[in-house]
Amino acid sequence: MADPRCRPSSKAPRLWAINAVLVWIPVFLAQLVWAALAGRWTSWPHVAVFAGTLVLALVHVLVVPQWRYRVHRWEVSPTAVYTKTGWFNQERRIAPISRIQTVDTERGPIDRMLGLATVTVTTASSAGAVKITALDLDVADATVTQLTEIAGRNLGDAT
Repeated sequence: MADPRCRPSSKAPRLWAINAVLVWIPVFLAQLVWAALAGRWTSWPHVAVFAGTLVLALVHVLVVPQWRYRVHRWEVSPTAVYTKTGWFNQERRIAPISRIQTVDTERGPIDRMLGLATVTVTTASSAGAVKITALDLDVADATVTQLTEIAGRNLGDAT
């Protein structure tokens, strides 16, 4: 089976980079508190930990979003919803249309700022919902409409 053909929005790397920055802010603040409490800003443990943290943060903010964008794919067909996600551990999910129970749209504050949304397709699977992340809002709305129409025509029992 071929990989899904659709990419997330071109704004997805920006979303993932902003989220990564928000993860690292408390880590850097904790290091500042540690250095302030120790009273020594330039001792080797502080400098070593800060340098290591800085390298990891830069990779997480600059490299990982681009890598994820190259991997993430999604597609809706008349019979299934396909996703391929991950940047290190990659996951491929296929949810048959007959198993769809609900289709939801989610928009956090950063998503709204960038005009993005996540479509969540809940199925009867124990593996959980299929999420299509970082879609432009109009694409997300069209996808929800398409999935709702296809699922409405399907005579499956969603179990």
